[in-house]
Amino acid sequence: MGPANINAVNIFETKSGATAEPVASTDVLVVGAGIIGLAHAALAQQAGLSVTVIERDHRAVGASVRNFGHACITAQHGDLYDLAQAGRSHWLDFSAKAGFWAIEAGALVVAATETELQLLREFSESRPEGQVSVLGAEEVRAKLGRENTDGIRGGAFLADDLRVDPRSTVGTLAGWLHEQEGAAVHFNTAALGFGQGSERRARVNTSRGDFEADQVYICVGHDVDYLFPQIAAEHRIERCALQMTAAGAPESTTIVPAVLTATSMLRYDAFTHMPSASALRVEVAEAHPDLLGIGANVMFTQRPDGTLLLGDSHSYDLTQDPFLDESTSGILLRAAAKVLDVESFATTERWQGIYASSDVSPVLVRDIGEAITLVSVTSGIGMTISFGLAEANLTARPLPRPTAALTR
Repeated sequence: MGPANINAVNIFETKSGATAEPVASTDVLVVGAGIIGLAHAALAQQAGLSVTVIERDHRAVGASVRNFGHACITAQHGDLYDLAQAGRSHWLDFSAKAGFWAIEAGALVVAATETELQLLREFSESRPEGQVSVLGAEEVRAKLGRENTDGIRGGAFLADDLRVDPRSTVGTLAGWLHEQEGAAVHFNTAALGFGQGSERRARVNTSRGDFEADQVYICVGHDVDYLFPQIAAEHRIERCALQMTAAGAPESTTIVPAVLTATSMLRYDAFTHMPSASALRVEVAEAHPDLLGIGANVMFTQRPDGTLLLGDSHSYDLTQDPFLDESTSGILLRAAAKVLDVESFATTERWQGIYASSDVSPVLVRDIGEAITLVSVTSGIGMTISFGLAEANLTARPLPRPTAALTR
């Protein structure tokens, strides 16, 4: 992962071996080095604040590296659409600054039936001109690199969507941030408790000593219940588990946009608000009950190295078993193969993704104490709204001024 593998900087031991307190003083402290935490940290640093990020793992291994790398901006609805659009320019800006791969790839929605195509027409008419383009079968075929249009009725191109490489983006961003003036990222450092500071407004006790800051953001994804079980219970947070697969692409195939299907239209709010959404659900339930049975979102993206990321299924529980159901993988792969008109895929990896999910709200932002804010995206759109959400939180909780340079 290149710069992802930053070693924790051992700044906590004095010559006698005793731990100094506090070991670091900073304007903003972020707990969690996934994309939500790093978005808060990067924007705070760019605003001139000193920033420290702590992360319990040795490198990025959570939800931020287990997904499609798709910023699904266009298919969001309401406030989430506003957050997604607000963060779009930040994605491109930090790609240029930090050096991670990001492209304005858009997304291709493949329609196999007239009902699916009608929903896409309705969606196009609901959006500003040029944002959603309805496509004919031949245009969809060309974007997929297929030889025929069998099973393709048409589709749509969503112009505003972005793509990044999920395996390298958060690691590269963390590595870049650690090299910036007034910023530090410490891996293998777990948060153990939170309270009032003596020199700063808040204090965080960690596995490597105490930190103080004037604003703390706790961005631990689906692990809110490990630190704040009552809040997790109130917000009804569960862990959504996904089954995903990596495979080689068909020979000489390059697919630039993220590719979505009918099951995607059943999951993203901008689609489900269309008049034809209920008819589509009935149609999919009759034709593909196996897909609905596993909560499928049949979609894929292609990494810069050519590998296809294929998925995914959805199951919900407070704790997820680690075992992958091969029949679920088979259902997903057969559906994706039909979209690309191939017999099968040469699978290279399978893995389980996990993210926070709630039927209360797709976003949890709660001030749990003076200058201590809990932030969790409790739906599968963390990559999509990360920078927009961070901007909103930093704007709502401004520090009067940078109070001091970072001390490491």
